[in-house]
Parts: sequence; C-alpha cells; structure tokens
Amino acid sequence: MKDYLPILIVFIFVLGFAVTNIVLSHVIGRRKDTRAKLMPYECGMDPVGSAHQRFSVKFYLVAMLFILFDIEAIFLLPWAVVFRSLITTLSRSFVFIEMMAFIAVLFVGYVYVWKKGLFEWTRG
Repeated sequence: MKDYLPILIVFIFVLGFAVTNIVLSHVIGRRKDTRAKLMPYECGMDPVGSAHQRFSVKFYLVAMLFILFDIEAIFLLPWAVVFRSLITTLSRSFVFIEMMAFIAVLFVGYVYVWKKGLFEWTRG
C-alpha cells in the first residue's frame, strides 16, 4: 500500500487544483448573461426547430470509419514499439509480413470506401 501513496498524493493535488480553479473562476470572474449566451449550443448552428431531426446515413458511416481507423492505430502503435523484441523471438520476415498483411487489409478497406464515395463531403 505504501507504493501507491505518491499516486494518491498526486491525485489529491490535481483534484484540489481543479476544484480551486473552478471555485475561483465563479467567485472572481465577471458574469454577464445575455440571451445569446443562454441559448443551447448546437455545433455552430442556430437551435431552430425540433431537436429530433434525422441525420444522413453518411454521418454514421463516417463515424464508423473513424472508429475503424482509430482501432487500426491502436494495433499499429504497440506493434511498432515492440518490433525489436518480437524479432528476437520470431523471424524478422514473419513479423514484418504479418503487419504488412494487416496494413494491406486496411488499405483494401480504404480503397473500397473511397470507391463508394464516402469521402465526398457534399450535402445529401
């Protein structure tokens, strides 16, 4: 338990710093509420009409693509970090070919999405 004491101290310090800044900003800071400031913010668009409007399917497809390529980065970075230790236990060419196959599959998916026109940012 003694090993975790520095982490607890840092956590308490960070929490105290954050709470102090929030309290000081409310106490010291000037506040002038205007009609525009009290309106809800919706990505730079004026909040007019119903909040339950339909989104284009492209919005969801782009979100899924972002998640897929984010997952690719999650797998690619640790591989690059441990590459030297992998080549001591496995064949260098096996490790390299394995990652190139992974990147090739991702590239085929990228080309497919590109041919489908998902990267065209027109309204519709």
